[in-house]
Amino acid sequence: MRPHRVAILALDGVTPLDLAIPAQIFNTRPETPYEMTVCGLGSTVTTSTGFSLVTEGGMDHVRAADTVIVPGYEPGREPLVRPSQEVLDALVQTRERGRRVVSICTGAFALAEAGILDGLHATTHWLHTGELERNFPSVTVDRDVLYVDEGDVLTSAGVCCGIDLCLHLVRRDLGATAANRIARGLVAPPHRDGGQAQYIPAPVTEAGEASLSETRSWALHHLDEPLTLRVLARHSGVSPRTFMRRFAMETGTTPLQWLLGARLGKARELLETTDHSVEQVARECGLGTAANLRLHFRRTLGTTPSAYRRTFTR
Repeated sequence: MRPHRVAILALDGVTPLDLAIPAQIFNTRPETPYEMTVCGLGSTVTTSTGFSLVTEGGMDHVRAADTVIVPGYEPGREPLVRPSQEVLDALVQTRERGRRVVSICTGAFALAEAGILDGLHATTHWLHTGELERNFPSVTVDRDVLYVDEGDVLTSAGVCCGIDLCLHLVRRDLGATAANRIARGLVAPPHRDGGQAQYIPAPVTEAGEASLSETRSWALHHLDEPLTLRVLARHSGVSPRTFMRRFAMETGTTPLQWLLGARLGKARELLETTDHSVEQVARECGLGTAANLRLHFRRTLGTTPSAYRRTFTR
């Protein structure tokens, strides 16, 4: 595989977790083409929590990268903290070369300052969406999403949504199998659609009486079966109405949308790892027919199952 150079641009006040997410996911490993470098203006960068970290590269690495990722930092002070002109120039030059530029959390402010988000949809941490709108009126801010994919410009919502965005990038680059393998290593959900809500007011419980995590896990092992709302509610021991309410509280999406995403994820993995016919893949993932699978592939991924298989089968 041709090396894919990933530059993580750490600005002063960088949030350690926002930086650690892409560093872990795009860490150089034999089975992926990624070559990851943490970059900064100087040899050290001060984090938002007070400690400093050592960078490996500078703006030359940023300009030469195939993907540049700007983790969240602390722009939300008054007056607005503006990255240095050298940083902004490097980001602009990266886009002018047709390379991919990505932000996690408040890293979107650096992309906006560089003009990269002008005329595009974008998101950031829910606490700062209003500030992004006020300061950059040419950017359409999507408040209730995990991430926004505008092709080669992508932005994620707050902190852990960066995991979803980075896994989305791996899925785009290498396919579902590679993304799922990395997700398992992180003990993270293999896929959460970008359109899910980033802020869920109720606490997300993973154990105990109120949690539906056991039913979701059970459903993932029975995707080839008819899984109606009534079937899922019966498995969880609650009424359909209560199930719908709790499901939305815990996941930020509906059972139908969650099931569709899970089934498409399984279909992608089957297309990558087996020689099953498209019709058989459709049955095994619960979408019924090849025509239905093609319909959802076209709507969601903008391609066909056969074209997807050719892209990601090695």
